[in-house]
Amino acid sequence: MFTLSNVFFALALFAGSVFAAPIKIRSETHTINMVNNCGTGTPTLVQNGAVLNSGNSYTATGPFSAGIAYLQTGECGLNGDECTTVEMTLVNPTAPGAGSSTDITLIAPHAFNKGVGFRYFNGCDGQGQTCATADCTDAFRTPTDYFAQTQCEENNVGLTITYC
Repeated sequence: MFTLSNVFFALALFAGSVFAAPIKIRSETHTINMVNNCGTGTPTLVQNGAVLNSGNSYTATGPFSAGIAYLQTGECGLNGDECTTVEMTLVNPTAPGAGSSTDITLIAPHAFNKGVGFRYFNGCDGQGQTCATADCTDAFRTPTDYFAQTQCEENNVGLTITYC
């Protein structure tokens, strides 16, 4: 027989089981490796006008948006001006087309100074672009060169950037 106290007891059991269920936390990490085969210069990773790394590797513990990387040879401005620059956003996709995107830019004020290539790892392995010479065809030269972008729709993707 259903009594009011039985109904409340059943509701309490249901609510307790729902709220006691483990909560999944969506975390993400993205590692950016920079390899300098040029013999000179310092690999530099910048985000929002701040140098995050001047060395080999950096790991973001969350989405990494609007980052740039270049090989500082003494001629590069803070935002990669006058240098071959890699632009990147590394994020876990939340919908189709909303994942990571990386490109090489030579749009002014950027200019070719050293060869660079990038490749994804830990998802989309090996996909990327290379710009080894000033007349390379895999870089942005105008804002509508969308072919220069390389997308990746995998969680926790990493990026290796290689100079020379």
